[in-house]
Amino acid sequence: MVWIPGGEFSMGANDPPDMGEVGMKATQDARPIHRVYVDGFWMDKTDVTNAQFERFVRSSGYITVAERKPRAEDFPGAPPENLVAGSVVFSPPDQPVPLDNHYRWWSYVKGASWRHPLGPGSNITGKQNYPVVHIAYEDALAYAKWSGKRLPTEAEWEFAARGGLSGKPYPWGDEFLPQGKWMANTHQGHFPNTDNGEDGYTGISQVAQFPANEYGLYDMAGDVWQWTSDWYRPDYYAQLVATGLVARNPQGPDSAYDPAEPQEKKRVQRGGSFLCTDQYCARYVIGTRGMGEVSTGTNHLGFRCVKPPAG
Repeated sequence: MVWIPGGEFSMGANDPPDMGEVGMKATQDARPIHRVYVDGFWMDKTDVTNAQFERFVRSSGYITVAERKPRAEDFPGAPPENLVAGSVVFSPPDQPVPLDNHYRWWSYVKGASWRHPLGPGSNITGKQNYPVVHIAYEDALAYAKWSGKRLPTEAEWEFAARGGLSGKPYPWGDEFLPQGKWMANTHQGHFPNTDNGEDGYTGISQVAQFPANEYGLYDMAGDVWQWTSDWYRPDYYAQLVATGLVARNPQGPDSAYDPAEPQEKKRVQRGGSFLCTDQYCARYVIGTRGMGEVSTGTNHLGFRCVKPPAG
């Protein structure tokens, strides 16, 4: 872990240049930018890896959400044959497709889990140093508790990701490719059907393959999304601004609400992933927000933990 000193900062993001309304480009929920103070804390240098998660599972006997058979009472009306353990996997189409329906490239794969990231025919042999994926929110909580840590708040996550750089769009500064150098694992080519791997990877990468930020944190942009502890509401920042005060150690709203799916309970996710691209979802831009239903994992979603100073 590395020490994050804490302090006051401006939280949130303006739209990057040329962003529109296609897909996940718009970032209205990352405004208004507002002042926040967080106390110092320790944070994992990298996302939790397969090796670390495997130690937790061996020690505790824990079974992840993706490995459990869905309960009929949680999915009323679902055919029994569909109630099979699995998770959501990115399945790129073989040709360009309109970007108005993400189901064109996401599929529920029976048997997919952290042990089998792409489904039953895949495994994590030789990938001990890759981020663990297919992690639902309760899975991340269970690991954090076992390890004597917790999940970061959204404010802690963003403060840490900024690495002491004020108002920058990326954890490393102002330019996405400083002096032509790749700084994060993102998507190049044509989304969603072709990732040409200009950054050296055509999917998930090992942790710490790109430079750390000024606090010594790796992969705070790209590779895999990361859970935070905050419930998601698009109007939460406006609530904080309305107080007229600097928000001190904000813990997020007391309930979740996504107007696009009001029945779903979602938590904030941060950082973007290897699928992020300015063609669809530029959430590697620091201050932008993602969200996910708490019982759903994917093959581009992981987490890292924090803990307070000793004593």
